[in-house]
Amino acid sequence: MIALIILAIIILLAMWCIMLYNRLVRLRNTREQAFADVDVQLKQRHDMIPQLVDSVKGYMQHERGVLTAVTDARAQAMSAATINDKIAAENKLSTALDGLKVAVEAYPDLKASQNFMNLQNEIGDVENKIAAARRFFNSATKEYNVATEMFPSNMVAILFNFRHEPLFELGDQRAAVEEPPKIQF
Repeated sequence: MIALIILAIIILLAMWCIMLYNRLVRLRNTREQAFADVDVQLKQRHDMIPQLVDSVKGYMQHERGVLTAVTDARAQAMSAATINDKIAAENKLSTALDGLKVAVEAYPDLKASQNFMNLQNEIGDVENKIAAARRFFNSATKEYNVATEMFPSNMVAILFNFRHEPLFELGDQRAAVEEPPKIQF
């Protein structure tokens, strides 16, 4: 009788561990799927950058450094292999694109070009989609991280090597976002 009770407890514990393990796997897969959604939007942005650079080249002959920084950052972002590498490369690319936006301000004729305006609108739309996909990715990552850190699922996480994963943060752009906007009349 005692052996049956012990066997039942062992079976219940095993089922409970399996349930926790399956939840961690589901959360990890949701996080990876969320990043795949971010990746699709990033690919679309990468495809638009050469068009943007080409449309700006004619106006910005002496701004080669800005264009080179954007092109190099795009190449690094496209060649990044892991999620963490992609996050770092995308933050660098976003910073380079911000530099391009600042440089474009000096060229009123460029800003008035219909092709440039259309491209800017498309890029703005893609950036909004990237932001939404990042929010979903960060939400999935947070849920996964909480599950890997909370007791008792952290015991299963440690046993099966589930690790804390980084969020897709702003990186170098954080200072610009935290600074209040300057409004001039």
